[in-house]
Amino acid sequence: MKIILLYSSIDGQTLKICTKIQEELVALNHNVALFSIQNFNQTILDYDKIIIASSIRYGKHNIKVVKFIQENAALLNSKKAVFISVNLVARKEEKSQAHTNPYVVKFLNSISWKPKLVGVFAGKIDYKKYTFFDRTMIKLIMLMTHGPTNSDAEIEYTNWVKVTAFAKQVAEL
Repeated sequence: MKIILLYSSIDGQTLKICTKIQEELVALNHNVALFSIQNFNQTILDYDKIIIASSIRYGKHNIKVVKFIQENAALLNSKKAVFISVNLVARKEEKSQAHTNPYVVKFLNSISWKPKLVGVFAGKIDYKKYTFFDRTMIKLIMLMTHGPTNSDAEIEYTNWVKVTAFAKQVAEL
């Protein structure tokens, strides 16, 4: 089974999640190619399964991911294609599923592709890594959503058991 995993990661957590999924799928005897959407210029036609993963920054998925999905929607709909969203809203259990995460619901309603499976994973806060602007904006968002605002905060919210279980679901598609 040939699988391609395309991702967009701003601070590295989406890549970390994708690498874990790749490891799990390889352990299940799948051939998995991992590519950043930033420099991807190949065809996805030869792959049996397609996984597209994107982090969210300021309420939006990466524009290159959105464009790729728009340009390949018909092909994605004809394949076993999966979408993954990584966002901090998913740190709240009640917003950690495709039908309860407001960003994912809005995104899926805005595209013509209907993924066969959707994963929603919480990301990571690491204020020390952010630029002044990003740190300020993310603190403001966290203040409004009752999240951590301490400038030294580094909190990984990703549920790795859930990531592993999701990889097995992808394998079973």
